[in-house]
Amino acid sequence: MKSLLFLFVLLATANVQSQTVFEKWPSIKAFHEVLSATFHSSEKGDLKPIKARYEELALKAENVLKMEIPLEYQTKEILASAEKLQIKTKSLQKKIVTKADDATIIAQLNEIHDTFHEIVGLCTGEKH
Repeated sequence: MKSLLFLFVLLATANVQSQTVFEKWPSIKAFHEVLSATFHSSEKGDLKPIKARYEELALKAENVLKMEIPLEYQTKEILASAEKLQIKTKSLQKKIVTKADDATIIAQLNEIHDTFHEIVGLCTGEKH
């Protein structure tokens, strides 16, 4: 009986640990979905998606800090990076509204992408 209980606890623990950052933190997943849809096209020189969805991206970045953050991710480093993500996304929003040139928009989007990967790396303990 003890071994059965031990096995159950072990499996439950493994399941919790095997959850991804996206499964544990829905608002970072929602941000990633918009980022992915806009960033990868910008790598090919297509800025239409980011110019159409910049407000949504800014809202999703805001929600990363506004919505519930899993306790394990509430570290000073992760919260600082999430705040940086929000600031950079608002900056991108201003650049698009003021009709900044494409190179400036791409550079800002690259910074947002790097900051996102910084957050995920801090959450997983891996370098992204």
